[in-house]
Amino acid sequence: MTQHIRSRRVLRRAGLVVVAVLAVVGLVAAYQFFFGAPGVGHFRSADGRDSYVAAYERAMSTLPTPSEVHDVPTRFGTVRVYEWTSPRTADSVPVVLVPGRASGVPMWGENLPGFLPEHRVLAFDALGDAGLSVQAAPLTSTDDQALWIDDVLSGLGVETAHVVGHSFGGASAASYAKQFPEKVRSLTLLEPVFTFGYPPARMLFWASVSTLPGLPTSWRDTALAKVGGVDDYDSDDAMAAMISEGSQHFSAALPTPSPLSDDELRALAIPTYVAIAERDSLVGGEKAAARARQLADAEVLVFPDTTHSLPMQAKDRLNSELPEFWRGSEQD
Repeated sequence: MTQHIRSRRVLRRAGLVVVAVLAVVGLVAAYQFFFGAPGVGHFRSADGRDSYVAAYERAMSTLPTPSEVHDVPTRFGTVRVYEWTSPRTADSVPVVLVPGRASGVPMWGENLPGFLPEHRVLAFDALGDAGLSVQAAPLTSTDDQALWIDDVLSGLGVETAHVVGHSFGGASAASYAKQFPEKVRSLTLLEPVFTFGYPPARMLFWASVSTLPGLPTSWRDTALAKVGGVDDYDSDDAMAAMISEGSQHFSAALPTPSPLSDDELRALAIPTYVAIAERDSLVGGEKAAARARQLADAEVLVFPDTTHSLPMQAKDRLNSELPEFWRGSEQD
């Protein structure tokens, strides 16, 4: 009994040490995340890139086979784009998918089956983030994010599109819609961070920790689980393994977005679908939903029993509702 109590005390002290260390490294990461000078995203080593690419290819193998793969030059670097099209969808308004942080194209694996039957789909890895896009110049603001997205779509001959973004991709999608409203047929924002408000401090902490190089795998998995809003982070899952490899081996260089002002929200008159998680939202939950309702033409929904991993957790509902939303926006 005495030995058991002593063991528990040792474990408790060890736990406190872990928390203390994470607090320190989290503060360092947060400082670099928000105040570091603009740079160019890159892999920390050739071996690290090889390890990431192997995990990336494994995750991509779970998706429907793309019709085409493009490497599109932009003013900030070359963007890897995957296209799914068929004779039936070739002339449709394309759906453009902007991924969340460290997620790349593979994050859409659960949603593509619902999107492909009616639309040409274009999905890309974000510049400055883990993936197969290659950044060549610093991104100094969210406006720059919108510029390279426009370069990609112009390079592919896309005149108008249904733009969908998750997490940081939601902030980039909103910025693109703000700068190029004439090119956006509809806007879909899934747990869009830094769009209607700032994420909770605890989530910023865990997001910062998850990107630290040299972090023990178990600690990184804990941080990623906290960000994703899941109890356990299954590092054997293809998608989870890819995110873990990217967090470990890629040094991202992304500008921190600023929430849209009230005037900017009211001026965005594009048909918009907003989905916010009920639990552990990085967006701000009901408070963010209230701000989102200032949009001129928006359907704002809080999804029950979901977290920041909403696109995967609510795939059946999204795969049903979004094609219907897109059809409606094309009739406006």
